[in-house]
Amino acid sequence: MNTATLWKPEIIENAYKDFILNQTHPCIMAKALFKTEKYTLKAYKDINREKSLQRLMTDLGEYVAQYDFETKGFQSFIAAFPNNHYEDELSFEEDLWQALQTLHEIDDCEWDPNVSRDPENPNFSFSLKGRAFYVVGLHPKSSRIARQAPFPTLVFNLHSQFEKLREMGTYEKVRDTIRANDKDLQGEINPVLRDFGTDSETKQYSGREVENSWKCPFHHKNS
Repeated sequence: MNTATLWKPEIIENAYKDFILNQTHPCIMAKALFKTEKYTLKAYKDINREKSLQRLMTDLGEYVAQYDFETKGFQSFIAAFPNNHYEDELSFEEDLWQALQTLHEIDDCEWDPNVSRDPENPNFSFSLKGRAFYVVGLHPKSSRIARQAPFPTLVFNLHSQFEKLREMGTYEKVRDTIRANDKDLQGEINPVLRDFGTDSETKQYSGREVENSWKCPFHHKNS
């Protein structure tokens, strides 16, 4: 498939719909969002180019500005990079963290005070435009079937949405269902998964089973 074809929005969107809805994807939240079209999907030229990340930052700012934080509904922001290609998980992981570092450095807002900015802290969550996000990295070469998206992808899920699930008393049920589905799909759940507050969520972003000695490469610009 050539680059011109990859950039057709309907091709990109249909590829994600097939990945989430037509295949045995374990995440019931992702399925619900795609069925109800409660997501924003944008494509960018290059995850390694600051110009592309500047566009992503602008789009995230607009996404946060329009989001109704009083609603109980859920949404996701999906950033696709169809021109980037990876042959292994480490290469993707390196670019994921470099992209997040760049986004942080061009961000003009303070870190969300509801979460830690220390990537080693169990209460860390990534902050952009003053709001905390749980970031999910996906790419075709992931060892996790659930993360083998059609293109390299960064999914930005607002941290507040998970807190709403807890307030509603449904977080554990949703979590356990997703993990059971993932185990059925791959034989085991992703070993890096932990609940917020028990370990740094940075270990979960790339989808790779990181080593015990792994250190998150992210650094807050004011640290």
